[in-house]
Amino acid sequence: MSRRERTVDVLVVGAGPAGLAAAAELAASGVRRVEVLEREQTAGGIPRHCHRTGFGGSRTEGGTTGPEYARRCTDAATRAGATLRTGITVTGWAGPLTLDATGPGGLERITAHAVVLATGARERPRSARLVPGTRPAGVYTTGELQQAVHLHHQHIGTRAVIVGDEPVSLAAAGTLRAAGVAVVARVTDRPPFLPAALGPRHGVPLLTRTTVTALTGRTRLTGVAVRHRDGRTTTLPCDTVVFTGDWIPDHELARRGEVPLDAGTRGPAYDAAYRTGAPGVFAVGNLLHAVESAGAAAAEGRALAVPVRRHLAAGAWPARRPGITVAHPLEWIAPNLLGPGGDRPLHGRFVLRTVRPLTAPLLVVRQDGRELYRRRLLRTVRPGRPFHLPAGWLDRADPHGGTVNVSTG
Repeated sequence: MSRRERTVDVLVVGAGPAGLAAAAELAASGVRRVEVLEREQTAGGIPRHCHRTGFGGSRTEGGTTGPEYARRCTDAATRAGATLRTGITVTGWAGPLTLDATGPGGLERITAHAVVLATGARERPRSARLVPGTRPAGVYTTGELQQAVHLHHQHIGTRAVIVGDEPVSLAAAGTLRAAGVAVVARVTDRPPFLPAALGPRHGVPLLTRTTVTALTGRTRLTGVAVRHRDGRTTTLPCDTVVFTGDWIPDHELARRGEVPLDAGTRGPAYDAAYRTGAPGVFAVGNLLHAVESAGAAAAEGRALAVPVRRHLAAGAWPARRPGITVAHPLEWIAPNLLGPGGDRPLHGRFVLRTVRPLTAPLLVVRQDGRELYRRRLLRTVRPGRPFHLPAGWLDRADPHGGTVNVSTG
């Protein structure tokens, strides 16, 4: 089978909010050949299936639903002059900046002067969470549930258990209610935290310090077996279970291209200019830090345009950059490479996550035995929620020095 070969200026892989915003900004700023590849038949990413309102509220009048927000992001990219191609799957790398893809038109090989990875993130399914039991019908992730309800208009069930307590679990509860499904409980292995934030929502009890041990039922789910940390066990009768949260970056393409990954985020390691460890390859959005809001991902996409244009003009790429790491109980930090110039993270701050609740944590930044920053955060932070570290200490960091470490004391 013959294969087409083409060259573009910037190739964006992924047409979610980050990739579309990057393409729109690049094309609008004068980059002539900007192409976006999306494996789904419709662009827009996760918001396509989120029918709640509130998307785009900071940049449009009052916000809108997820599908409308996805359409606006798509329209902005095409109006700016970017080429958007859906139903195209990128299958691998044929060179440092050359990608192989396949679609309705057959095989093709595309070489770019800069590649932007915007492949997003996904929730880990039941199988990846090692929950034992049979494989009955009625088991979903949030994304699968939203597609079944809003896209395919399928019958879901009557009684559901939601596994997880991140914000996406509340979105899952809303989708279930819209489908006429009663939510009998939310289950999390985390401890209680701030009753006002973690307590029952809409009459749904939250079972904390509780682990799902098995799913019961053969052709259809009949229950979720759970165990409390104190040893108590029970089975929650239900015909539907939704596994929420536990996000992982969709990093397979990055791995195939030998783009170095960060151990904490599990996405590509990158600096404040969105440069990865592979020259000419940028990354943006929830591929880097699963998972932030659609608005945050789109803001990163817009910010990415400046360093990409700078690279197209100069072609320079830093040879070595110290890593930025965190100490337990911090989970990860983004960005996680120390760039060589005056680049600052978006909004002048790093994003952090923690594995357990922290009350007024003391954040300390050190490099090669020197203390670069020390300040107590006058708030309580919890797992699954972002909090931030100001970037002012970057002026005191040595871009040629050792690893920078962020700890809680």
